Amino acid sequence: MDLAGQPLPYGTSPVLWGEPGTNGQHAYFQMLHQGTDVVPVEFIAVVKARHDLPGHQPMLLANALAQAQALMQGQSGCRWPKDFPGNRPSTFLLLDDLTPASLGALIALHEHRVFVSGSLWGINSFDQWGVELGKVLAKDIEPRLASGDTDGLDGSSAGLLRRIRAVF
Repeated sequence: MDLAGQPLPYGTSPVLWGEPGTNGQHAYFQMLHQGTDVVPVEFIAVVKARHDLPGHQPMLLANALAQAQALMQGQSGCRWPKDFPGNRPSTFLLLDDLTPASLGALIALHEHRVFVSGSLWGINSFDQWGVELGKVLAKDIEPRLASGDTDGLDGSSAGLLRRIRAVF
């Protein structure tokens, strides 16, 4: 909804998720490279290692740089399924070191990005009415975890509550 309470005719909810190190390559990079939806990617890499694993940091940095390059260039001239288009947008944030100051700057950057996006879209990016509803519903559900009472719950929530109690 915009600030006047009207539904918007365009998307305003970019999805944010991530994975440390090379785990993301195996979890979702195939979708980013070859999926039908073009998803902008933001890489955040730290130059200085905060671990003592010999040779590990150069390998992690090389993989981050290579994935950004692969998204940009793509690959053609191979047979399916090895061809993929490239021209996939990405940004690359490179931190010299992960310190309280650099982490704070990164958080401030993302908060500012959310604020500016909301301003451009005409929405309040910090409304959390769905989250607030979830908090209200949680107050009802929490005692039900102990009691097992499912009266008045929808079938899906009641079934999940029973499953949780069976394992709990």
